Amino acid sequence: MVRGKTQMKRIENAASRQVTFSKRRNGLLKKAFELSVLCDAEVALVIFSARGKLYEFSSTSIRSTIDRYQMRVKDQGQLTTKAFQEDMEHETNDTQTLAKKIESIEASKRKLLGNDLESCSMEELHQTENQLERSLKKIRAKKHQLLREQIDKLKEEEKNLLEQNAKLREMCGMQQLGPSRKSKHGDDREVFQPQTPNVDVETDLFIGPPKRQQSGRKP
Repeated sequence: MVRGKTQMKRIENAASRQVTFSKRRNGLLKKAFELSVLCDAEVALVIFSARGKLYEFSSTSIRSTIDRYQMRVKDQGQLTTKAFQEDMEHETNDTQTLAKKIESIEASKRKLLGNDLESCSMEELHQTENQLERSLKKIRAKKHQLLREQIDKLKEEEKNLLEQNAKLREMCGMQQLGPSRKSKHGDDREVFQPQTPNVDVETDLFIGPPKRQQSGRKP
């Protein structure tokens, strides 16, 4: 028969609670004894029941184990305090170093802008000049790069416009051709016939029998 898992909550029944306490207490005392013997460990175990009864086990003595524990906690507290102080000193040093770097950067920035140059030596002025020249080279290089990119973009747009214009001219040329007419042969063939120019013809109206046309006209 499989035993169900015990739920981790207070046992409401007093008798069941006392039985469980006795079983678990004996098992815990047994485990503490085995640990001290098998592993040569210093073990101290103190148990108070719900009614206040004391149960204890110690591989040496309860008092010596408690004294040893208190000494260890005190030492660890001192180590923790010392480590905290060292960390604070380290953070303070880092903050001071960072503040000096910021101050140096601000001073260099003012010099690059042409301010606070009175206290500069010849060497410092030379370094500032070299730094400005390097900055100008980088700026010019970036400017030329942007110009090249813009030129390439404009060329690409020009190419696209030329292609579109060529397509439009081709479409317009096809629309300007004359309309197709049916062939006289009666089939479905279509031929293109050029448009003939208009010819002006003069006609005269005569009453009476027809006469031979004279070469000239009477005024």
